[in-house]
Order: sequence, then C-alpha cells, then structure tokens
Amino acid sequence: MSASEIAADGLVRRVRLPNDRRTPAAARALVRSVLEDAGLDTLLNEALLLTTELSTNAVVHANTELDIEVSADQTGLTVTVTDFAPGPVEQLAVGPRNESVDIGEVAERGRGLLLVDHFASRWGTVHEGTGKGVWFRLEGHTSTETTTAMVPATNVVEAGTPSVGALTALLQINPERQTDEALAEFATDLLSRLARLTGAAGGVVRLDRGDGGGRQLLARHGRPPREDADTIVVPLAVHRPYSGELELDAAPTGYAQPLATIVAERFSLHLENDRLRRTDLRRQTWLTFLAEASELLAQSLDVNLTMALIPQLVVPRLGQWCAVHTTDTWGRLQLAAATHADEGALPQLHETLADTGPDSVLARLEEASRLGTQVMFGTPSEGFAVPLTARGTRLGTLAVGRHPRHRHDADEVAVLEDVARRAALAIDNARIHDERHKVARTLQASLLPPALPKVEGVGFAAEYVPTGSEVGGDFYDVVPFGDDTWLVVVGDVSGKGVQAATVTGLVRDVIRILVDDGKPMTEILCRVNRTLVQRGGGRYCTLAMASVRREPDGTLVVCLHLAGHDRAVLVRADGKASFVGEGGTALGLLETISSPDVEVRLGAGDSLIFYTDGVTERRRGRELFGTTRLREAAGPLAGYPADVMAARLRSITINFSVEEPRDDIAILVLRNDAG
Repeated sequence: MSASEIAADGLVRRVRLPNDRRTPAAARALVRSVLEDAGLDTLLNEALLLTTELSTNAVVHANTELDIEVSADQTGLTVTVTDFAPGPVEQLAVGPRNESVDIGEVAERGRGLLLVDHFASRWGTVHEGTGKGVWFRLEGHTSTETTTAMVPATNVVEAGTPSVGALTALLQINPERQTDEALAEFATDLLSRLARLTGAAGGVVRLDRGDGGGRQLLARHGRPPREDADTIVVPLAVHRPYSGELELDAAPTGYAQPLATIVAERFSLHLENDRLRRTDLRRQTWLTFLAEASELLAQSLDVNLTMALIPQLVVPRLGQWCAVHTTDTWGRLQLAAATHADEGALPQLHETLADTGPDSVLARLEEASRLGTQVMFGTPSEGFAVPLTARGTRLGTLAVGRHPRHRHDADEVAVLEDVARRAALAIDNARIHDERHKVARTLQASLLPPALPKVEGVGFAAEYVPTGSEVGGDFYDVVPFGDDTWLVVVGDVSGKGVQAATVTGLVRDVIRILVDDGKPMTEILCRVNRTLVQRGGGRYCTLAMASVRREPDGTLVVCLHLAGHDRAVLVRADGKASFVGEGGTALGLLETISSPDVEVRLGAGDSLIFYTDGVTERRRGRELFGTTRLREAAGPLAGYPADVMAARLRSITINFSVEEPRDDIAILVLRNDAG
C-alpha cells in the first residue's frame, strides 16, 4: 500500500514493493511521478539510474520486500530504499558529492554504491527497526551542470566515466520474451553495451543449467577473451543447479570491474526467472507424466503385464535402465521385468542383476527390501533402488540406473519414489484381482458338473463362458432320472457374486436331492420355488428343465418345462430350426407357480439347444445378438455332433462383439445320435 502527501516543505510518497523482478520498474515509475509533480525533470536521468541500482541490489542481495520513500522540494530530490534482510549495516556519515573520476577513491565503499557515490550530491545509510537502507540526495542546481558535463556526443567521456544515458540504457533494457533464444539475445545485447562502455574487445557469458551438458557458451560479443591477457571474470549470482560466469576482455581498471559486476547481477536476475520458469515447466511435465503413468498402470489388472509395463515407463525418461524385482513366498527377490535404453546392453544388465556377491546389485536390493528404505549402489551399474510397498506389504524393489551424463536430481528422485508407490499399488491391485478371479473360477467350477454323462446314442455337450472376477448365477446339469431317462437342467439365478453363487448351489443341490428321491418334475419345480421364497434372500431363478426318455426305436421323448426361461431351439436333422416350449413362472417370486409342459420328440440327428440370457443379450453397441440370430446360427449346424454344435454356438456368440461379455454364457446341446 502506498501513501502520498504534500508536506509543508515538499512532496513525499512512500510505497512497499514485493521481492519481484518488476520491482525496479515500479520504483522508477514512483520516482518519475514525483519528479513530474515537483517540476524537477532535469534530475530524471540520474534519479532513475540510482533508483534502479538500489532497488535491483535490494532484490538480488536482500531477497526481501523493500520500502521506497521519495521526497522532493524546490531544491532537489531525496530517495530512500530500505530492505528487511537481517544482518548489521555500517552507519556511514553523510558525505559530499564525489567529483573524482578516480575509481580508487570510492571503491572501498563497495561496487554496489559506486554509482550512488558518483552521481548523488549526498548519500548515506540508515538502520531503523527491522529494516536497513540507503538514501541519496540530488540537488536541482547541480544536476544540470553535471548532466551537461557528463553527456558528450559519445557514450564515454574522455576521462573514462560512463554517461548517465548510457548507464540508464544499460540498466533498463529487458528481454522481449521468456525463451532460450530471447535470453541469449539479451545477454549478447548486454555484452555489446558493456563492451562499448568499458572499451573491451569482447566478452562471453557461460552458463551451466545443471542438466548434464556442462558449462555452455550462452552469448558472445567481439573476440573471445584471450588466455594470456588480463580479463574480468564475474560469477553469476544464480541458485543451483544453475552456475555460470561473465568474462570480459578488459583489464580490471577504472569502471570496467564494477560495471561488469552490475551487468552480471542484472543478467543473474533474468537467469533466476529463467530457472524458475524452467522449474515450473519441469514440475508440470512431471505431474503430467505421473498422471499418464497412473492411468496406464490402472488399465492393467494382469500381474505380469503390470510389472512389464513399469520399466517401460521409467526408461529412458528417468534412467538408463530399470529393473523390477518381486518377493516370493519365502521373501526372496525374483527378477520380474527389466529394460535398458540400449537394447544391446540388456544381456549384460541381466548378468549384473543375477550376480549374488556381497557387493552386488542384488545384495543392495535385498537391503532396500528388508529395510524398506532407498539405497544407492555404485559402479558398474550406478543407480539407486526404492522398495515397492503397498498397503503395508513389501512387494519387491524398483531399481533405476543413473542417466548417462548426470546423476538423478532431487526432483527425479521424488518422481521415482512416487512412481514406485503407484507401481506397487498397481501390482497389488493386479494380484488381488488375479486372486479374486481364481476364487471366482474355483467357486464357479464347483457349481457345474465336472463332466456330462456319456450315453450311447445320446449326445450331451455344454459350453460355459464366465465373465469378470465375480461368480455368476448361470448353471447347468444332467443327472439320471430313472431307467433310460435323464434330467436336463439349465438355469440362471439373478445377480452375481457370493450370494448368487450360494443360491445357485442351493437350487442345484435341492434338484439333485429331489431327483434321488424320485420326485416328478412338477413337484421338483414347486419344491425349488418354495425353497427360494423361504431362503433365497429375494433372489429368483429362471429354469429350463427337461426329462429325456429313450424309446425302443431310438426316438428321444423330451418333456420340457420352462420356469420363466427362454424357449429352447429345436434343430431338425434337415436343418430346420424353431423354438419350442411354453413360458411359465420364474421360481422364487410367487408362492405358487404355473409351468406347462411340452413334449418334443427327437429323431435321429435332431438336436435341442438350451441356453441362458448371456447368449441372446450379448451386445454390440446398442444391438443385441437376439433369439433370431441364435436360431439362424443353429440351423446350419444340423448334422454335427453335440460338442461341435455347442462350441460353434459359443464362438458365434463371442465373436458377435469385440466387447467383453457382460453376462455369463451357458449353452447345453442335447442330440439324438441314434442311427
């Protein structure tokens, strides 16, 4: 916040400015406005030059906010710049304006105050409370003479003193945009102006951005500094990983040394902005990389595929090579996946990782897994390893080799640790999914008969396609039902999961018990319905139940009941296909049910196909496979054995869509193989 007031003896304005590269420009704007209001335009050049120098020094060296106070009266201008950095400050006595051009007489006060000492009528330092600062005074009656005496036709006076205009131009130029090319052009421009002011034959700016490329030539003006000549070398005041220097082909006499220092400090400000910009862009890039890595890892629920994907994500962006080790049942590390930026070096990497010596990479990996901390390992495969831990369980290690030209920096290490956490979670998720899948398949298999009966002259065949990692409610069974008679059952319990599997097992077991007791089909259906109403937990079941009896002439007589189930497909030996059966009430919904029976006679070569809704409701976008396609697909299969018909129908159903099946698919084929 700024305050502006017209005092009895002049104009006073104060403002607090942030620690920002735009602060010198804001300070100049404040001084300019005071000079215009006070009518002291003749002091403009000197005032802006000294204000720029003091505010720039405060930003570069103090690295804090700064207060600037500007007061003007009829005789001159006083500017005070105060920063808030801790530390002592000298209380210098107020001195008269320095009129000497001999740099030795003022150099002891510091290069940063050289311009103030030269151009100010009076100046000094203050220390008040938490702040310390520098003030200077420009007298109106001397400024015109001084300016006239110091601004000849050229940029440098005969005595070697730079003009106010040249110094102001040197301190006020800025790069046009924040790009590598613009920064190099800006450095070249600064070198060119500095060389004209100091009479140097040339100069260079060298910069190392800490990216493994070493110190590179950023800008050059004139001829390169000679090794056998006196030169001025000024380090650039930048933060790690940046480092660099400005070298000027000029002797460190007169104003050359302090002007080179001022230029180096000014360029350092813009380099810091470049470093911060690059750091921000790099961190944004890492965030994008982590988001993409997470998305890729989340898409895989296969353990082996997930572990193979991890090294591919890391190399070459985060290292020269990468290896993933997982722990076995005994806690020993086993290599799961590895990759190298150079494919030709992959065999050597495998040999190195297989070494079991006390100083081997594997020994260090075992240490990382055992301690749960990051460990480093040296040549020849220099790098480091982080443990793979998910949900409190140590799953293995992620080892990464260093880049060819530089070591991993702090940002890369942090990103690798984040990748390791995400990778461990992805591996654990894939393992959990794999375990659930195995459990579901095992439970599903327990609900199906291990094999269908082999009967001479009668073909029984079935196909089952489970979906996902949950147990479905589809089932089928074929059990003996008397002399030369069999009971065929195909059903579908509503829902999925453990509860659906429990109900499926209940229905299957009740049917088998009632069959063993010799109960007729109508009573079996009523008993199953009553059981589901009482113990089904709100779930219902559709059922196709058929008794198959073989007559002396080889004909199969089928008595078909449909309890809410889809009609069966009858395929005659000549290829004609039709639907048979009458719909009844699904089991488990009502206390009483109706289930009309239909008799179907199968001659030699005739088939009857039972199926669940996973077949007819197979989707391709919004389109369903449907009953019509099923009938059309079944007709051409006449004459094939039952197992071939079931397999072909399964293949046709699956190939109808590229999508994974959303529901379990069960197909059972009954065929009269007589003849």
